[in-house]
Amino acid sequence: MTTLTKEADVPGPRGAGDGDAFLSVRDLYVHFDTEDGTVKAVDGLSFAVERGRTLGIVGESGSGKSVTNLSILGLHNPRTTTVSGEIMLDGQELTGAREKTLESLRGNKMAMIFQDALTALSPYYTIGRQIAEPYRKHTGCSKREAQRRAVEMLDKVGIPNAKMRVDDYPHQFSGGMRQRAMIAMALVCNPDLLIADEPTTALDVTVQAQILDLLKDLQQEFGSAIIFITHDLGVIANVADDILVMYGGRAVERGSVGEVLRAPQHPYTWGLLTSMPRLTGDVNEELSPILGTPPSLLAPPPGCAFHPRCGFVDEVAGASCTADRPQLPDGRGAACHLTAEQKRTFFVEQIKPRLS
Repeated sequence: MTTLTKEADVPGPRGAGDGDAFLSVRDLYVHFDTEDGTVKAVDGLSFAVERGRTLGIVGESGSGKSVTNLSILGLHNPRTTTVSGEIMLDGQELTGAREKTLESLRGNKMAMIFQDALTALSPYYTIGRQIAEPYRKHTGCSKREAQRRAVEMLDKVGIPNAKMRVDDYPHQFSGGMRQRAMIAMALVCNPDLLIADEPTTALDVTVQAQILDLLKDLQQEFGSAIIFITHDLGVIANVADDILVMYGGRAVERGSVGEVLRAPQHPYTWGLLTSMPRLTGDVNEELSPILGTPPSLLAPPPGCAFHPRCGFVDEVAGASCTADRPQLPDGRGAACHLTAEQKRTFFVEQIKPRLS
């Protein structure tokens, strides 16, 4: 089981509007048209990522994590999806960009490791062909050179006997090896931005640790900016520099790993942390899940989206939680109506003892 061990003296988070960020997302909205109405999957999201840094995006299923990153790559169906806001990649606007422009960037300047390698990889083509194809497309090299590159990448990600395995099909690989092959395919063109969508889901802890170490090593080698999507704060503690906590399609807390894990400010983040099993805890102690269910994105609640599940609503004067949407400040902060003093007091007195 992963433990929260990241040191707290890392640099603070980069704000949503940093001019030197490699990727900058401002006021992103992603809405899906359905028979039941409009699903507000992402509802005004802003963040930034610099080269050589890893941003961890955490939240429950349905919070908008994957939808956000599919928007960056331009992978939503334009017939049923409305994407608005600003997505700047190295100074280039991606929102509304032509498909030809996005195709030239996908797999080249930006790439994604999908959550389920078995469904993301085609069963009809060999692993080597699927890795070589984007390399040939973006470099114009020969088929033989692309094949050599595929073998090189499989070897780099730790596939044994890469020269022989390059001609195998996905079903001939184990789960961990398929995930490594997905990483090889994503990194074959040395992308500047790598999006990893829960790349360790369903893998045993040993393979999980190997995959995380591999991503760290490859980031050091290529200097890529990484977005790491997960619901596991233990994983984030070991791979990320900064954390963005999402709930109901919105960002509710942002900060460096040390700041968020050691002194979280939002009740939702408190709930995520206290619902995790702890290595040093009492084995007979029951877990403390977040009560209730995530909101419907067809009809999100007014005010703070978390207020129907929050145990601190009565601590806020008036009806602010149910009527007014709290704003997330630039840099370190949380979108919550509790005062700074209340956040410190409630965390120290009620939450921190449950984490020790």
